[in-house]
Amino acid sequence: MTMTDPAVDPGTDAAAPSAGARTADLLERHRAVMPRWQALYYADPIALSHGEGRHVWDVEGTRYLDFFGGILTTMTAHALPEVTAAVQEQAGKILHSSTLYLNEQTVELAERIAELSGIPDAKVFLTPSGTEANDAALLMATVHRRSNQVLAMRNSYHGRSFSTIGITGHRSWSPTSFSGLQTTYVHGGYRLRSPFRDLPDGEYTAACVADLRQLLDMATSGDVACLIAEPIQGVGGFATPPDGFFGAMKEVLDEHGILFVSDEVQTGWGRTGEHFWGYQAHGITPDLLTFAKGIGNGLPLGGVVGRADVVDAIAGNHISTFGGSPLVSAGANANLRYLLERDLQGNAKRVGDRLRAAVQPTVDGTPWIAEMRGRGLMLALECVHPGGIEPDPARAAALLEATKDRGLLVGKGGLYGNVVRMAPPLTLTEAEADEGVALLLDAVRSID
Repeated sequence: MTMTDPAVDPGTDAAAPSAGARTADLLERHRAVMPRWQALYYADPIALSHGEGRHVWDVEGTRYLDFFGGILTTMTAHALPEVTAAVQEQAGKILHSSTLYLNEQTVELAERIAELSGIPDAKVFLTPSGTEANDAALLMATVHRRSNQVLAMRNSYHGRSFSTIGITGHRSWSPTSFSGLQTTYVHGGYRLRSPFRDLPDGEYTAACVADLRQLLDMATSGDVACLIAEPIQGVGGFATPPDGFFGAMKEVLDEHGILFVSDEVQTGWGRTGEHFWGYQAHGITPDLLTFAKGIGNGLPLGGVVGRADVVDAIAGNHISTFGGSPLVSAGANANLRYLLERDLQGNAKRVGDRLRAAVQPTVDGTPWIAEMRGRGLMLALECVHPGGIEPDPARAAALLEATKDRGLLVGKGGLYGNVVRMAPPLTLTEAEADEGVALLLDAVRSID
């Protein structure tokens, strides 16, 4: 899995404008035509030029170790030869056909996803993104159950469309309260700020389940369509509930005929190391499962896989113009084959454990880091004011800048913007993990 990294940017030309001018010019053009609410990382944003393996380069020729993968999307590696070759071959045949026509690449991908999902006799609907995947799952669940009532988790994030914003329990990502859905939010995986946080695992789960029962009795009419949940909350800062948590929740859901939708957009495909899907830590099988990001390794692909009777519940015409296009499916098939043949789930467990063990002593000795959480190659640090759990987004922002200055790209998130997230490609080597840890810990030491 080791890849050779070029020493210089092959796109750099001695006659080209200065690197700083290129970035500054691009930033000015960006601000002129992009919405002001479209966020950019860093006080001085960087313009990425190309990548290889676990590294990326900006237009100035600076190399970075990528511990974020474009928001957990570059799942295997940058410029993975197997994926590149598959895309190039398919591009020479046909780029697009829509779902109105049969395509072998698309059918092969759906067959593979159905088999891997763990859902018996599953059917698959492909989309261009995770947002559209969750949209489709909501449509299927509400039609099947003939109800617009939905349960979602506090601190959750499910996308940027009108309907998925309506089930996002994360204030900073909720620009409107208007929705065609009636959403009730239940206690979930963000344990650090839960009123039940001091309880042992079993009692914590029992308290959240009791809250769920009470909400069903008091805050709904009873005929709820579904509970949609991320096994580990992504944008919410990798908040991770105890094992078995959603299994206990689903017992209550089953009593009422409520569907369970597992949003695996960030937790899927082996990233957590211990399991291929996040839901498998809870001893259940979801009715619907949504996926995106990593499956395409940067190609725009998402989808829903679920029980045939639920997926088939939609009446009337329904297509997807771009969902599972021949080009994207060819790349995804190659990406998935690479992941399975090389046991990248096992690598995520092994290298992720190594990364966690190396960082944990610094977490324990740093009063402004409340905790490290997550699993496998999906880890986060929550920044707080020393002596309590008051969020400290300024320190998180400083840490984001400090890692970039040292050549490491990480992400930021959490309800208060105070969580630093790490999710490198699943081919990360032990040597690269050690390099990333050294850069991260040096950045942590520089903050105060």
